[in-house]
Amino acid sequence: MLRRRSAGTVAVDAAVAAPLADESPGPLSADLPAGSASTAVDRANVASTGVARTESQPAGSASTPTGLANATGTPTAAASAAPGPTADEQAAAEVAAPSGTPSIVPVIRRTDRFSVQDLLVEASYGVGARPSRLVMTTLGTVLGIASLVVTIGFAQTAAGQISNQFDAVSATQIMIEPASTRNSSGAEQATGRLPWDAPERVDRLAGVERAGLVADVDVAGQAVTSVPVNDPSAAQTLSPAVIAASSELLAAVRGQVVTGRFFDAGHDERGDRVAVLGERAAETLGINRVDSQPSIFIGEVSYTVIGIIDGVERRANLLDAVIVPLNTARVQFGLTAPAELHVQIEVGAGALVSRQAPIALDPSAPENFTVQAPAAASSLQDNIQADINIVFLTLGILALLAGGLGIANVTLLSVMERVGEIGLRRALGATRRDIARQFIVESAVIGLLGGLIGSALGVFAVVAVSLLQGWTPILDPFVAIGAALLGTIVGLAAGAYPAVRASNIEPITALRGGT
Repeated sequence: MLRRRSAGTVAVDAAVAAPLADESPGPLSADLPAGSASTAVDRANVASTGVARTESQPAGSASTPTGLANATGTPTAAASAAPGPTADEQAAAEVAAPSGTPSIVPVIRRTDRFSVQDLLVEASYGVGARPSRLVMTTLGTVLGIASLVVTIGFAQTAAGQISNQFDAVSATQIMIEPASTRNSSGAEQATGRLPWDAPERVDRLAGVERAGLVADVDVAGQAVTSVPVNDPSAAQTLSPAVIAASSELLAAVRGQVVTGRFFDAGHDERGDRVAVLGERAAETLGINRVDSQPSIFIGEVSYTVIGIIDGVERRANLLDAVIVPLNTARVQFGLTAPAELHVQIEVGAGALVSRQAPIALDPSAPENFTVQAPAAASSLQDNIQADINIVFLTLGILALLAGGLGIANVTLLSVMERVGEIGLRRALGATRRDIARQFIVESAVIGLLGGLIGSALGVFAVVAVSLLQGWTPILDPFVAIGAALLGTIVGLAAGAYPAVRASNIEPITALRGGT
């Protein structure tokens, strides 16, 4: 503090020098009343030496401090030897502060010692000082971010596959059958009948690709057997069902021929006794090849097997049946009318074909037919995707929390191990805020590294698995970018408590080795 001694003199006690070494800014002089004597030399001496003059003493007195001015403002011999202000500085000081005004010690303010660049450099050194620990700490974040990206990617990819399946099957096929009512006895009775040329009638409609008729055949208890080429010791199994179909049915239900071929329009028109077996029916009858033209018997009548089918997407019971041409069933079993018309349509044509098909079949009574159009699958798709997202996101968040806890634990351990370093930094002038910033930035760097690596690994895993499964990988690019940023945020959050813990360590306690 400053004490006023007499007019024209200002004294500085031992407390004046203390603020110069203190890290907090503050004025080094107090306001003095007007009228106190001063010279430009006083101000120049303070600017050059950092010390104000003491109370007035005689020139040449032994108690006069070296480098201080005497009471008259004339420098002592020691002061004259010390570097002082130039003539221009003295003139400027006399103009700015005329005689009689108090001498003011200049305010010294402390600037920030740590720039952003210094902070990043220090954090990089702190992170890279222990490579093995860096790898282990980053591994937790890598696994968490990778799990999150993988789960979101798989959820989006799975939703895309579900959508494709709905579009490929449900949205591209319709079925038309005669309408029915209940009679007085409660039994269902058909009010209409499908014409035999129904496929040709609906083929002309826009959006129709294929159409085929099918009907279950009542064989009146006749057994379906094969010639004795199967194992005689095998137990007799139930006879396969018999189904009549038009030649276009296989394409309409997206079936595939395993061996041989499906019967054509010529077989149907002539009423040939040929048969095509479903895969499971062929196993039941012990037939796996058709190049030798094996025969089966329905009752006492033989039929030549010309093909075996598989992979039917609609009317799956065809795989358990013996399929014969429609006209053959009309001649051999008295079939009176087809039961169903399966129509393969283009994607998005379901509503249009559903309205036009009954009119094409019977313009006078379209109400006699019932159309089973593709169901709206959007709600079901949304529900499935929501369930998948909930499960996958839960797993990813749990993994990410585990990574964040790993960063927090390792950062806290690093604080405990670097107590001496923290104390030394505090003793050299680092503030609590500087210490806290350093540890927070170190945690953020670890989180950023883990986020970048984990995001890259997650994207690679989604693409690799999708390619192996033949899927189309679907992943929003913002998910990968957001995951990397999320790793940084997790690192910041995980380093908050260790940073506060480090900033609260007292320098003396730290230098003594305590925590």
